[in-house]
Amino acid sequence: MRILPTVNPTVECISDPAAMQQRAEAVRRQGRRIAVVPTMGALHEGHCSLIRLARTRSDLVITTIFVNPSQFGEGEDFDRYPRDLGRDTVLAQKAGTDIVFVPSREGMYPGGFVTAVDVEKITGVLEGAIRPGHFRGVTTVVAKLFNITRPDLAVFGQKDAQQVAVIRRMVQDLNFGVEIVVAPIVREADGLAMSSRNAYLTPVQRAEAPVLYRSLRSAAALVLAGERDPEAIRRSMIHQISRASSGSVQYVSLADEGNLEEFRVLPGGARVLISLAVKFGSTRLIDNCVLDVPS
Repeated sequence: MRILPTVNPTVECISDPAAMQQRAEAVRRQGRRIAVVPTMGALHEGHCSLIRLARTRSDLVITTIFVNPSQFGEGEDFDRYPRDLGRDTVLAQKAGTDIVFVPSREGMYPGGFVTAVDVEKITGVLEGAIRPGHFRGVTTVVAKLFNITRPDLAVFGQKDAQQVAVIRRMVQDLNFGVEIVVAPIVREADGLAMSSRNAYLTPVQRAEAPVLYRSLRSAAALVLAGERDPEAIRRSMIHQISRASSGSVQYVSLADEGNLEEFRVLPGGARVLISLAVKFGSTRLIDNCVLDVPS
């Protein structure tokens, strides 16, 4: 088994997919429960919260770090996406990781690789409408990571709500037998959802960005006060964001949390995903909240 050098010798750092799979199979034969936390690195407290949750639900935690090229579109930030394996390894270990899996691009997509996993319908809206091919890259790499790490459960963050819905659909449709656990969004003190891409914001943009969370809270308050017209709520959110920031709103959505179909009217008892994407300069930020509509 190839072990990469790391600044933290208490954590296994494995790069070879075959070696990782063999290690996971050995753990499963011992009857131990495996959790995987897929990441692209640039770890922050949000990622660490996922790892800590995984630690409470399993005997062995694997954190994967792979900046997946197939989920980046043309002109997106693949080349400049932050990478610091030493720092990430330390943070992952402190949060409770046992193994860090850090495959190379060639290890994940060897020459001649021509297979993809494509979930239909729910990948064509919201992020999928703006980033064509993004979710095909996500589902393909997650399917590979599941096959390599052989987990009993996988932990994802609520911030990427559409990704969670897509992966749940893939797991159900393809009988992966992996439990999908969703951890709450972790926010900065001013409400901004933690994200590796927050580092791209200028000081002015960073000061403006918390308006996204404020708009979500305002939307939730409108629903709880009896507003049932999604379009009225969208207009209110867009107005609030435009008035308080330089951000350019790409979408505001009020959709069914499970199938991501937009509501024309919010029915009592529905579980609505209120989500948005806003660009600050070249930086896209996403955020969301989930709300049970009062009957």
